[in-house]
Order: sequence, then C-alpha cells, then structure tokens
Amino acid sequence: MGISASLQTFRATWKERLNALKNIPPVLRMVWDSGRAVVLSGSVLRVVAALIPLSMLGVTRWIIDAIVAHVSSRQPLPHPFWWFVALGFALATLGTVLIRTIDYCDSLLADKFTRHISVRIMEHASRLDLVCYEDPVFYDKLERARVQATDRLGMIQAIGRVLQQVVTTATLAASIFVFSPWLLVVLIVCVVPAFLGESHFAFLGYSQNFRQTPVRRQLDYLRVLGASKESAKELKLFGLSSFLTGRYIELSDQIYRQNVALARRRLWAGSLLSLLSTLGYYGTYAFVIYATVAGKLSVGTLTFLAGAIAGASSNIQMIFSTFSSIADQALFLTDLLDFFGVRPSVQSKPDAPPAPRPIRYGFEFQNVSFAYPGSSRLVLKNLDFRLEPGERIALIGENGQGKTTVVKLLTRLYDPSAGKILLDGVDLREYDLEDLCRQTAVIFQDFMRYEMTASENIAMGQIEERQNDFKIEAAARKSLAETVIRRLPRGYRQMLGRRFEGGVDLSGGEWQKMALARAYLRDAQLLILDEPTASLDARSEHEVFQRFAELTAAKMALLISHRFSTVRMADRILVLEDGKIAEQGGHQGLVARGGRYSEMFELQAANYR
Repeated sequence: MGISASLQTFRATWKERLNALKNIPPVLRMVWDSGRAVVLSGSVLRVVAALIPLSMLGVTRWIIDAIVAHVSSRQPLPHPFWWFVALGFALATLGTVLIRTIDYCDSLLADKFTRHISVRIMEHASRLDLVCYEDPVFYDKLERARVQATDRLGMIQAIGRVLQQVVTTATLAASIFVFSPWLLVVLIVCVVPAFLGESHFAFLGYSQNFRQTPVRRQLDYLRVLGASKESAKELKLFGLSSFLTGRYIELSDQIYRQNVALARRRLWAGSLLSLLSTLGYYGTYAFVIYATVAGKLSVGTLTFLAGAIAGASSNIQMIFSTFSSIADQALFLTDLLDFFGVRPSVQSKPDAPPAPRPIRYGFEFQNVSFAYPGSSRLVLKNLDFRLEPGERIALIGENGQGKTTVVKLLTRLYDPSAGKILLDGVDLREYDLEDLCRQTAVIFQDFMRYEMTASENIAMGQIEERQNDFKIEAAARKSLAETVIRRLPRGYRQMLGRRFEGGVDLSGGEWQKMALARAYLRDAQLLILDEPTASLDARSEHEVFQRFAELTAAKMALLISHRFSTVRMADRILVLEDGKIAEQGGHQGLVARGGRYSEMFELQAANYR
C-alpha cells in the first residue's frame, strides 16, 4: 500500500511539473516585450559560443596529430601548423569575450525584465477590485507574484543557458555518435536517474515553499512590528519586545527545521545518484583509452573524443539539470500568471459614456442592498435616498451601520448586491469608471500619508497638476495646510515622513490637513469627506468649517462624522441604523423630534457640560 501511494504521488508530481511548462511561453513573451534587442543579441551570442567547444577540439586534434607525426616519424610540421595554433588562441579569446558579453546582456535583461514585470504588477494591481485586497488568500498570491517578479530571473537566464547547452551537446554528441552510438547511449542513460532525483526534490521544495507562504508573511509582519516607528511606543510601554521576538523565533525555527529536513534528504539521494553519472563518464572514457592503446585511434582522436565525452557528459547533465530547474521554477510562475489572470468585476463597459458635466439631477440610491463578498450579512438593506446638486448631506450612525459602505458604492469601489444607484437618471455602472472617479474627490478616515514632498502629497489629489504651484498652494490655503507647510524647513519641497533621509514627520492633525488639501485640489463635482476633522483640534476644526460653505459651493458634499459640530452644518442629515435610514432631516428638526439623532446628540453634548 505504501509503495502504491508513493508511486501515485510520484506520478502526480511529475504530471504537475510537466503541466507547469505551459507557464513558460507567456513568460517568454514578457521577456521578449521587456527588451527585444537584448534578447535577440543574447540568443545569437549563445549559439556562437555553443559552437566553440567542438571547434576547439577539432583544432586541438589536428595540432596533436601533427606533433605526434613530427616527433615519431621526424616528418616536418605541416605548413598551416602555426596558423592552427593561432586559430586555437583566437577561438579561446573569442570564447572569453563571448562569455563576458553574454553576462553583460544577461545583466541588462535582468534589469529590463524586473522593471517591466514590476510595472505590469503595479498597473494590474491598480485595476483590481477592492475586495481582492480584503482577501488573505489573494494577499498570499500577490506576495508570491511580487517575489516571482525578481526571483524568476534565474529561470530566464537558465532558458538561455539551455539553448547554448543543447547546441553544444548536439555538436559534441554527433562526433561521439560517428565513433560509437553506444557510447552516447550509455552517457545519456547514466544521467537520467540523477535528473529525475533532482527534479523530484526541486518539486518538493516548491510545495514546501508554497505551504510556508502564510508563515513567511507573519514573519515579515513581525519584523515590521518589532522595529517600526508606529509600534515603538507600545512595544516599550507594554513590554512587548520579548513576546514578539519569541513569536518570530518560534515561526522561523519551524521553517528552518522543515528546510533542513528536506535539504538532508536531497543531500543523500543526490550524492548517490551523481555516482552513477560519474560511472557513465569514466566507463566511456576508459573504452576510448582502450581503443587508442589497441591502435584503433590516434592520440589526436583520443584527445578529441576524451574532450567530446567530457563535454557531452557535462552538458547532458547540465541540460537535464537546467531543464529540471526550468520546469520546477515554472511551478512558481503559476501564481504570477494567475495574478495577471484575475479580472476586475467592477469595470467600465465598452464605449461607456463619460460622467455628466455638469451633474443636473444628482445621485439616487434605489432599493440598494449590499453584502461584502464571502458574507451573507447585509450591511445595507433597501436603502433609498437622493443627493442633489449643491446639496450637503451628512451620514451618521454607530460603527458598522454602513456609512463607509455607502461611500464605497457611491464611488464604485463596489457594486450593489441588489438595487441600483443612478446618476442623472442613468445607472452608475453605465458610465466610464475612470471618468467617474475624476468627478469625485474623497478623503477617507484612513487617508494615505505619502512619504514624498509636501507639494507631491497635495498633488496626489490631482496628479496632472503636480507642476501647478498656484493650484497646489491654493488648495493648501483652503485646507489650512499652508500654516503647516510654512513652518517646514524647505516649505513645499520638504520631504515628509521618516522613511527617507531629511524627512520631517507631522502630527495626525497636520497630516489630515494635507489630505484635505488633496480633496480641494481635485475640484470635483462630488466631495466626500469621511471623518474630515477627526484628528484636528477644536480651533482647527472651527476654522475648517468656517470655510466649509465656500468650499462646497455648487458642489455635492457627503460628510461622515461622529462630531455633531460638523454634521449640523449639513443641509440634510441621514441617520443610518441596521443598514437603513432611521431618520433624516435638518439638525434642529431631528433634535426636536426626540428620536435616535436627538439621543446621540445629547450623549455627546453631555460630555462638554
């Protein structure tokens, strides 16, 4: 039963390995696209380099036979003798130059391919649905894809080497075949077991690496957690260093033990199988020596065949080994190609029209329900409301009631599970997605802190205006970020954050002013602010909202906030509860009604009495 199970496993691994070879053509297309001239030059150079070993052996054979005839029979050296010596030197020099030139081409191709594939990953990742980034399985695949973007450079260079090895082996094998076909058969047969063994263990290495991906992600997280600015305070105050270090040691030891166990098995099996390859080489070599001693071969032919056998044996092993490496590394490419195969479900239809300019009737939610992928719980249930041009709406409610989900649907980060969202009477899904985004300015509560210059931080809101200092400075004035930037040593050219040399970090409120400036720079028809003043002090919050009416003039504005000093400035307030609108109206009317809004307002107001 055990032997049968092992045989089935062996067959399954080989089937998977051979199936993985289908990954190579699309990757070769990526390599070709990354640098066609370099790929073509490298391939031609490898073919030329592959012909040099046979040429050198032929020249050496002629030289040695000429010397033997001269010494033994006192025959004069042939007239072109020294020309053949010069040819041997020229071939050796050419081989050396070709090796260095091929290495140069490989280094150029490595840089070009890394750049090309990294750009493709970034571009493709930017088009994927937001749900992908909320899936741990996708994160594992993305992490492996990122690693494969650079770690598979060895495979690409191996494909070039196997081309060179095949040409070299074919020419050397042909010369051996002319002398004795059986010698060639023996060489090949003795190499196959070592090839199968190496391939088997390489596959086991891939399988083990695949299983270890989640643990390696934990190790990366622990490394960051154990030595980062964000966690440093709590690590010191709560004494967490020993705990995190212990967890890291435990997980890394687990991976180490697995790797050592596999490496030990590979060492013993590989050593035994390599002995068979060595036996095949020396057996054929001894046969050639015997034929020379028996007078059937000249000394020059002995030298030629000995070199051909050594070269063919070495190259056959390298071909099998390199091909095995390519096949096994092709397994790792599965995640890279699967990643490129992921297609977004939220995307524009062909020939989709742009968003209306100006928006005339606004947005309308009609019986909108939504559940996040993988969950059956409805976050929103038959939601109905309108947002008209020039109107400012505030969404309030306890955490988890669907406020941010409304924003994600309004900006088409997700599509509704049921119902529809209309813009000027047309389903939001009918419009061009990129153009729709251009008409929306959003600042989320967890806004990005770009570790770039202050000017670039603001320009992220409308990247096309990154050279427009006038607009960037105007946006900074509107968001009150100008007062922050004025205090920086280099002003708008100051690097922010501590990641890069010379960077200056900001407080939470100062970063939020930078984020608000992005929204104002965008100058879109719809302005969405998710907790826009959460990190601001009372004075800054008051100053921001003194200008709020001016900033949202002729725009639609959607506010999410827990601060009633903020939401009371909205034209209409929607109270979300259990995924539905429990109440709506103006601040005074909702307070007078004595419902849920009034209850929350009184609870917050009591903290200031």
